[in-house]
Amino acid sequence: MTSSRARYRLHGDAYEIGKRGAVRFDWRDPYHIAVGLSWPRFLVLMIGLDLALNAGFAALYWAVPGCVANARPGSFADAFFFSLETLATVGYGVMAPVTLWGHAVASAEILAGMMFTALATGLTFVRFSRPRAKILYADQAVVSLHEGVRTLMLRIANGRDSLLVDGAARLYALIAGRTREGQYFRRIHELPLLRPRIPIFGLTWTLMHVLDAASPLAGMDREALRRREVRLFLVVTARDPTLAAEVHDIHDYGADDVAFGMRYAEAVTVDPLGRPVADLRLVGTLEPE
Repeated sequence: MTSSRARYRLHGDAYEIGKRGAVRFDWRDPYHIAVGLSWPRFLVLMIGLDLALNAGFAALYWAVPGCVANARPGSFADAFFFSLETLATVGYGVMAPVTLWGHAVASAEILAGMMFTALATGLTFVRFSRPRAKILYADQAVVSLHEGVRTLMLRIANGRDSLLVDGAARLYALIAGRTREGQYFRRIHELPLLRPRIPIFGLTWTLMHVLDAASPLAGMDREALRRREVRLFLVVTARDPTLAAEVHDIHDYGADDVAFGMRYAEAVTVDPLGRPVADLRLVGTLEPE
């Protein structure tokens, strides 16, 4: 058991959880580390590993003067640049190994360079080929009347030009409370949606949960949501025919992200040719009900 602390975010810094006893970077699982890093950190990691590998082999050349032809004696810079050329299998020909030690180190470095290039190429391809949903979310959920019933609504939109198909959504509420014994407890409640699936997700999709007597959120206002530390989690899955793959996404809303007595402004209009057109800039625009 380790005493380090790991932190995880769902989106931005809106919701963050911490774990003691968990390791954020478990070096026994390098694949998960490389795939889970952001692009800037991934690039820094790859460049750092490349430089470290070259520096290590350069130190081996530098430790035995004369093993590389035309390298200045005692020049670590010459040893480093020769290592860089060897690892990349470039071989300009100005410097070359001339002793048994030099040939042995160069042979090992060529093998290491081939393995490193294959590893970096594979990880980069995995990161590029990983499907992403590109779903847009309204900044706030709303509570307003729908068909005369008080309803919680969340609007999302397909941010791609292509269609998503077989969309499915699940909404959960994390609610804090105390047991009969007085113990602090957080429960996850699934909030049934009126239309949890959609065959074609092309424009926008408003997800609705009726706040009736059976709802865990029945009778709650914003202050009650804050007091109970309510947080909503929306999980969306769909199939992207362009990628021939299933995409997933998750978004969360806190108590202050729920607007009461408001509704979403109309974001879909019809053009002169009779085609529906969604203005994605209006996905989160609110107006009084």
